[in-house]
Amino acid sequence: MTTLPPQPLSPLDGRYRSAVGTLGEHLSEAGLNRARVHVEVEWLIAQTDRGFFGTSPLTDDQKAALRRVVTDFGQPDIDELATLEATTRHDVKAVEYYVRRRLSDLNLDHLAELTHFACTSEDINNLSYAVTVRDAVQQVWLPKYRAVIATIAELARAHRDDAMLSRTHGQPATPSTMGKELAVFVYRLERIAKQVEASEYLGKFSGATGTFSAHVVAAPDVSWPEVSRDFVESLGLTWNPLTTQIESHDWQAELYGRISHANRVLHNLATDIWTYISLGIFRQTPVAGATGSSTMPHKVNPIRFENAEANLELSSAVLDSLAATLVTSRLQRDLTDSSAQRNIGLGFGHSMLALDNIQRGLGEIDLDLAVLAADLDGNWEVLGEAIQTVIRAEVAAGRSSIADPYALLKELTRGKRIGQADLVEFVNGLEIGDDAKQRLLALTPGTYTGIASSLVDHI
Repeated sequence: MTTLPPQPLSPLDGRYRSAVGTLGEHLSEAGLNRARVHVEVEWLIAQTDRGFFGTSPLTDDQKAALRRVVTDFGQPDIDELATLEATTRHDVKAVEYYVRRRLSDLNLDHLAELTHFACTSEDINNLSYAVTVRDAVQQVWLPKYRAVIATIAELARAHRDDAMLSRTHGQPATPSTMGKELAVFVYRLERIAKQVEASEYLGKFSGATGTFSAHVVAAPDVSWPEVSRDFVESLGLTWNPLTTQIESHDWQAELYGRISHANRVLHNLATDIWTYISLGIFRQTPVAGATGSSTMPHKVNPIRFENAEANLELSSAVLDSLAATLVTSRLQRDLTDSSAQRNIGLGFGHSMLALDNIQRGLGEIDLDLAVLAADLDGNWEVLGEAIQTVIRAEVAAGRSSIADPYALLKELTRGKRIGQADLVEFVNGLEIGDDAKQRLLALTPGTYTGIASSLVDHI
């Protein structure tokens, strides 16, 4: 057997790359290294802007040239960093040497010793992870998540008046509308979207144990906490003043918890849609040329929603593990977070893949109104709730003396299939006011939906 050429180990980097590849711009090793270079470059500029150690502020052209090192970062730079790391055996040190080389290229060698000045590796790493995760969430994950919410909302509005039999505990129950049921998911997912949008991305920049010790020895007259705060905030992050060597990662645990929560709500949506398809309530639109089963030609399988379920579970497993792991670091620092954080992209990738499947799946289904109508017409017993509630109101108003209306309807309907004629006969025999009786006689399972349609306006 021949040996295969190098292959991607994760399907996210192989089979499913087209659906999740945009995350690689941020949550990849290359994306992380570019962010590290960005932090190092901005720290150089910040120091010269303040005239540290006799330096003069860089000209606008010099700053632009330095920043182009970041904006033009590409495959040659990725390769160069890999070569440097092969020698240094240290990823952040490789970045430092890379930046020093660029300073030399730009005739800025006199700034070489300000590269990585007073920094521990984690000063660079925590800011780089915060920047890459923030950008991945705001530029990639959230837009896809919101697109899915918009698709569900569109379906909710389109089907706001389409009555359907509810199934509490899997059994026939008070009817609703498909639009209202989908709107429930929109409301849940929208709440989480707002929480994710409000997330803080914290950063520290305070040295080997968070004490500014080297900083103070090198320049005792500088207000280093002020410099640290200004620098962290210049990157669009929230400053964390109290840390060990590492930023404590609580913001990551909070964020990943929210994404995992979103995953689970989406999982609920996927299982509900799958069930509606199984019941024939939603028809799947056959895709030309597609095969549902290798042996049963008739099948159109709900694979979009099944794939979404699996990927949502994988995403939450990774993100939950990260949230649990990252908040603990022994004493002033251990390296458990280093390997863990390299899997952030994995957690987001599986969520992105699920979002892609759900959005595609929702575009390949149609509501079968005939099935909905037949379902409702076969379950007139669900009006038992309405009848016994009206009787109670009539008794309370003094227009009826019926004892225990609930028990009366329970005897009529529990565990039985009854039709329209049975209910008409029963209602006609009730001792209730004429207005109430006429309301009940006019009621059908298809009209017994309360204000379900107008509830959709809450999305």
